[in-house]
Parts: sequence; C-alpha cells; structure tokens
Amino acid sequence: MSVFSQIDFDTHEQVLFCHDDAVGLYGIIAIHSTALGPAAGGCRMFPYASTEAALKDVLRLSKGMSYKNAMAGLPLGGGKCVIIADPKRPDKADLLRAFSKHVQSLGGRYWTAIDVGVGPKDADILAENCDYIFARASEYPEGFNPSLFTALGGFTGIRAVAQHVWGKSDLKGMKVAIQGLGATGRDLSRQLYEAGAELFVTDINETALQYVVDNYNATPVSPDKIHALEVDIFAPCAMGGIINDTSIHEIRAKAICGLANNQLASEQHGVMLMEKGITYVPDYVVNAGGMMGAGTRIFSQPSMEDSRNRVLGLYDTIMKLLEKARNENSPTSEVADRMALEIIANGKN
Repeated sequence: MSVFSQIDFDTHEQVLFCHDDAVGLYGIIAIHSTALGPAAGGCRMFPYASTEAALKDVLRLSKGMSYKNAMAGLPLGGGKCVIIADPKRPDKADLLRAFSKHVQSLGGRYWTAIDVGVGPKDADILAENCDYIFARASEYPEGFNPSLFTALGGFTGIRAVAQHVWGKSDLKGMKVAIQGLGATGRDLSRQLYEAGAELFVTDINETALQYVVDNYNATPVSPDKIHALEVDIFAPCAMGGIINDTSIHEIRAKAICGLANNQLASEQHGVMLMEKGITYVPDYVVNAGGMMGAGTRIFSQPSMEDSRNRVLGLYDTIMKLLEKARNENSPTSEVADRMALEIIANGKN
C-alpha cells in the first residue's frame, strides 16, 4: 500500500506513522495544510480493523479539519491523528504519553485535542509530555467538557436550517432524529428538548440512550432505522459514512444537520441529496463549534463568553452557505468546499 496513491491523500503536507514497541503504540499523524497557521485537530483512539482503515480515516479527517478551520475563520490549518487501540484498554494513559512525544517532536506544527475515545482528562495526560495540546480538562471549570462547544454549534446550525427551510428559527414542535448520544449528541438533545423539539434518538450504548429518553422525553429508535424516519431534520452525531448508496434512498428528512465527521460516503452523495430536495449542512461547517470554542486557546486567551459568542457566529456562516448554494443551484457540499479552498489558497499567497 502506498500512502501517496490513497484517494484521500489529496496533497497532504505530511503523514507520520508513529510506533513505540514498549507500550504497543501504533498511531498516525496527518497534516493536511498549514497555509493558514499551525495544523490543528483532535486525537482519535479507535480499534480500527486494519492500518489501511486507520489511514483512510485520518486522511479524510485531516482534510476536513483544513476546511473546517478555514470556514470557521480561524488562523489554523488542518490535521488529525489516530491511535489504533481500544480506548477502554487499561494502559490507555501509557499509550497517550507515548503518543504525545511524537506530537511534541513536530514543534508546534501540529496541535491536538479531544476526539472519539479521547476526553478532556486524557488531553491533560497528553499535555504531560507535550506543549501542543488544547481542550484540556484543566483549562475549563470543573465538570465542563469542551465538546459542549460542538453541541452548541450543532444547535445553532439547526436553528439556521429551520430559518432557511421553513422560515422560522423557533424549533417548537420540530421533529429531529439524532444518531449518536455521546457528549455532543447528548447535549444537542438537551438544547433541542429545551427549545421544544420532538426527539427521536438512538445509540449502541444503552445507558446513554436511556439517559436521553428519560431526561428529554425522547423516543428510542433502532440504530438501523434512525436515518429513515419521517422527521424534519436528521442529525448524525456518531461515526462517518452514514449517507451512502444504501441509506440515501431511505432518508425522508427534509434536512440533514449533524455533528458526525465525514457524513458523506463519497462526493456524489452531496449531489444526490440536492437532487432529492434535502437541505444538507456539510459536517465540517456545522461541527466547527468545538474548534471555535476550544481551538482559540492556541492563539489567544478567550473567556468562556468569548468562546460561546464565537460559536454562535456559525448561524451567519451557515445561512450564507445555504443561500449561496440555493442561488447557484449547487450542492451545499460543493459550495462549502469551494469556499474553504478559496480561503486556504488566499492564505498561501
């Protein structure tokens, strides 16, 4: 397998394969672009079935971070890293400490943070041996998870979609199907419930599912049915690739606005969504709240209120994107890509 022949390599600046035999570490760091500033993106720990699967994921995620940070107006490039391991391993802390030394060796060219399998307290462990870690538990008030910035961005995005599609930002009575109830999906559920939305939810974690059902008057749905419900908005908040050749023909929601990365299995699915009359907010645009709220600590010292206000600014960004796509009669996925690439290109000049 050649890294350069991977379809998702897409002019990455640097890809590092990281190993430490003493702790059984296998990881990959992908830096897609530093045109706008140091690359920044989370550290994902996941038991990938193969190195090839991990490489494909980190390359797609890294490119998405370049686009995300550009569209969010941040002076940051895009990167991502993955550790090939089950985050429930008892030696997780050892893996994180070993991996952080590889990030440190890049001297600030790449900053990393929380992601799937790596939480704020894990970020503090990464920071023991590395100066280039953000979204650490120690940076925030006790009990605050920086991923809540992402959830706020998701809620803001759904408000923008409601305004664009139905001409209202009031979500009372709106039917929303949420796939995935981790920290972001759970808090998105809370915000939607408090806004009066009717929720349909699913997660493979029964405890997480029951919590949302009990606390937010949500209706539980089978994981293989959630995308096909006749609702107003479908919000994917789990792993990527949910919009694919099979599922796209089953989606009956009028709009898709969720927090999962890489929701489209391929670029053609963005075109297909437009042809079906489904309004789609590209994932890297709506899930930028986490970077907008927590990533600013890389280049400034914002207050919690400053971070929150920056995230709320996603409303205008998403409205501009949706209106531009409508005026051009183009898929939102293609329009967002063009907008992001133009920002990145200007950064190189």
